[in-house]
Amino acid sequence: MGVKERQEREREAVSRAILDAARELFVTHGYLEVSIRKIADRIEYSPAAIYSYFPSKDDIFFALAEEGFRLLFSYGQDIDEGTTDDPGDVLRQMFWRYYRFSKDHPEYFALMFLDRTVPKIRDNWERFEFLGELKHDMRARIARAISRGAVPAGTSTHAVFRLMLTAAHGAATLGLCDRLGPGEDPDVLARVTIDTMLAGLRSGTGRQLPEVALPCDERPDSVSEDTRHDS
Repeated sequence: MGVKERQEREREAVSRAILDAARELFVTHGYLEVSIRKIADRIEYSPAAIYSYFPSKDDIFFALAEEGFRLLFSYGQDIDEGTTDDPGDVLRQMFWRYYRFSKDHPEYFALMFLDRTVPKIRDNWERFEFLGELKHDMRARIARAISRGAVPAGTSTHAVFRLMLTAAHGAATLGLCDRLGPGEDPDVLARVTIDTMLAGLRSGTGRQLPEVALPCDERPDSVSEDTRHDS
């Protein structure tokens, strides 16, 4: 191995150590309570050394968020829409994987979706433009399920996405925040909640939900001033 390759590998290892330490500290203590010095102390580096890898604490969060979102969307890549006669099962699988992500990567889930003090992704949109592409693919999958009769015609992809996400997110959050009763199985709760929401959509209730633009649907320069600070 040449000197340059060794240096690059060492730099990648330190960067990984910084991100892993920061993720743990952010989730344990809250984003606002963690400083660059605390991260440096955790990995026994100087704060100056941390700054040579990441210009700010916000940049560390953005790097973690990018990793987290790429991980999350990778969970849906193996869904084969042609292996089931029930198009609703595609929707069920999509949002079950969201719940599974919360179980497999609880620190990423908590940092991305539960801590309201983290920086706004919209403020660094260029780095997260891939989210728009991934969400477009997800909406296309939902649209195909609708066209195959998963839910009544006239139900918007927005309604399916928003309501199924609410079901999966609620179950995931209850589990992660330790809000379950003694002996309550979070996996059973998640499955029943997702199935119940899908049954509701199949009854036509989703058509009552008005379609609105979510913050991640638009570029920041196309959003009005009164919504610019939404997360």
